[in-house]
Amino acid sequence: MRKVVGQLDPQRLWNTYLRPLLVVRTPGSPGSLQVRKFLEATLRTLTAGWHVELDPFTASTPLGPLDFANVVATLDPGAARHLTLACHYDSKLFPSESALFVGATDSAVPCALLLELAQALDQELSRTKDQAAPVTLQLLFLDGEEALKEWGPKDSLYGSRHLAQLMESAPHSPGPTRIQAIELFMLLDLLGAPHPTFYSHFPRTARWFHRLKSIEKRLHRLNLLQAHPQEVMYFQPGEPPGSVEDDHIPFLRRGVPVLHLISTPFPSVWHTAEDSEANLHPPTVHNLSRILAVFLAEYLGL
Repeated sequence: MRKVVGQLDPQRLWNTYLRPLLVVRTPGSPGSLQVRKFLEATLRTLTAGWHVELDPFTASTPLGPLDFANVVATLDPGAARHLTLACHYDSKLFPSESALFVGATDSAVPCALLLELAQALDQELSRTKDQAAPVTLQLLFLDGEEALKEWGPKDSLYGSRHLAQLMESAPHSPGPTRIQAIELFMLLDLLGAPHPTFYSHFPRTARWFHRLKSIEKRLHRLNLLQAHPQEVMYFQPGEPPGSVEDDHIPFLRRGVPVLHLISTPFPSVWHTAEDSEANLHPPTVHNLSRILAVFLAEYLGL
């Protein structure tokens, strides 16, 4: 565990990966294109040699036809099974007179976490690819999670709805489809505020939630978590406060096992201009990176 944690770089996560994402990035905007190109370029520089695809599409919205694009990175597209980590990279559209909304927790931090994990574990991931491991890592950066006017089945989850439908019909060797290759779909959202609480939302993936809970406890005992007293445990027992509609829904409806890593209750800054870098809690961000890095290392046998 110490070795895995030691490969993470808090400064790199924050300065190299997070800050370029802290811009207005509503679908179809210059900021969205800038962030998408940054994600693609970053993933392509990793020595593990990720297969990076763009999933562009046009969708009908309350604002008229709008262009979206998902970024899909798969370490080894030929692997039989995928551990899929996902987040959305768009920011919510607010009226022009509103203060600029950069969605630090929603979801710049989750995107930065995925990039840091891929970089920190680059050498180990490269080895698993060379060894043709049966399970590979896949990263999804989804566009258009946020509603453009009012949340509803036709005004939300644009990117995940499109990609899930695409994967459902796309063949996968050894087959049968790309969506059926997903062994676990782990969605990260609303991360970076202090003292988050996570709950297991689905019995089917409870064992993986409990693995995260165990990792948090082990890292705490090893004194490898910052600003993390015993009484502040992120992964909580019991039922979640309620169900949450998010990018996992189109995949869940197609039978994909989902682990939803979202802070509930939502951070107090949710959907306000206060969801900014100034209100992030760096120790929490870095603690989550450590928990997730150990989870990936154990799941993939790195």
